[in-house]
Amino acid sequence: MKQSHLRALQRVYLVLLFSFMYVPIAVMAVFSFNESKSRTIFTGFTFKWYKSLFHNEMILSALGLSLVVALIAAVVATVVGTAAAIGINAMGKRSQAVINNISYMPVVNPEIITGVSLMLLFVVVKDGIAWANQNLGWTLPENIFGLPTLLIAHISFCLPYVIFNVSPKLRQLDVRVYEAALDLGCNPKQAFFKVVLPELAPAILSAFLICLTYSIDDFLISYFTSGTTQTLPIVIYSMTRKKVSPEINALSTVMFLVILAIILFYNYLDGRREARKA
Repeated sequence: MKQSHLRALQRVYLVLLFSFMYVPIAVMAVFSFNESKSRTIFTGFTFKWYKSLFHNEMILSALGLSLVVALIAAVVATVVGTAAAIGINAMGKRSQAVINNISYMPVVNPEIITGVSLMLLFVVVKDGIAWANQNLGWTLPENIFGLPTLLIAHISFCLPYVIFNVSPKLRQLDVRVYEAALDLGCNPKQAFFKVVLPELAPAILSAFLICLTYSIDDFLISYFTSGTTQTLPIVIYSMTRKKVSPEINALSTVMFLVILAIILFYNYLDGRREARKA
């Protein structure tokens, strides 16, 4: 096959691939401005669904809750996961392999299994609290399902992603730079914050953004562990059980644009950092 034909096939493949991924999003964005509720015919341009979206108390409340849970879970998981990655990196090769395999299990595990198992764990804890209140005279709250269980669940499934983002960067880190900082008068704490942490910063930021995105996006695990609390994906699911409202198209478009802006901003900062290094 000629080189020109091969290049043409590569271009066609790329166009088909990106069309498959992004044309549905483009159609959703276009129909978020559709004057009617039709999902097949564009009848006119309007912003009324966006106005309706920002006056929908149920969606705004669920969005606020999702953002709070995502931010708290991402921050906690990033701090704990980074510390765990540093601890794992200090272990022997065999111990590292064992811990990494255990840490990888929640990533490959189906979400429905994780959600059900966490729900059963929280049910056991709830029953234990009820027993302690009845037999030991404790006065602990028995209805634990809600924000506490939601946060614990989100932190749990975010942790492995932090470990697997930070660990490769730790392995690439030249230990002689850390030792040089110690030789030049830094104590271990100063050497970590002035030498190691700046080198890990891109991986830590990447892990934080992944946790933030996964937490906002999660439905299955949240569905089993949230009790009566409703995150944004749960509210969208309950709304789409009857009919897809154009408000959902508007909300999805806004979320897509916000996440796209975050990714572009991160890539811009990463490009500037690489340029400075060069």
